[in-house]
Amino acid sequence: MVKKEIKLLQQQIDKLFTKDFDFDAWKKYSLLQLTRIFGENDPKIAQLQNIEFEFNSWSLRDASGNESYEEGSKMLAKEVLQAAIDEIDMYGVPKKDGKSDNITTDLLTIILDEFKGSQVKELKDILSSNDNHSEKQRRIKELLEELGEFVSIDILTSILSNANIIGKLMSK
Repeated sequence: MVKKEIKLLQQQIDKLFTKDFDFDAWKKYSLLQLTRIFGENDPKIAQLQNIEFEFNSWSLRDASGNESYEEGSKMLAKEVLQAAIDEIDMYGVPKKDGKSDNITTDLLTIILDEFKGSQVKELKDILSSNDNHSEKQRRIKELLEELGEFVSIDILTSILSNANIIGKLMSK
């Protein structure tokens, strides 16, 4: 079943670069699919909803170049869907039957959103290796150090300000 979701999201990425591209239709379809796969509270849905394809002001559009803005919007949309594919590829399709699964999905999304594609691949390689637990931890620590201090702070900030996690913390 994982392959179906990945194929569907990859098709949406491919549609971004077709000749007769309609962003509004593409966005609605993509949001429906992300909601079906990850649940309605997934951060990737909010990220995709916030992407605008066209400027709201004609003067701003004329002054800054519409095509570069549209290309930037497409690239951002592509990254959101690629993060979804990477998450599914690494952890499978999330279960939607419990609050703890939402927290797990939120944590994974927050973390993977800060990784580049090559870093996600490296993390997968580390986790699937035959190394013992302490060696895996050492290699993961090295990978996180490559991200830098500010990215680590961004990840922790996003985790600690996530609505599901706040709710869990407040209930303790």
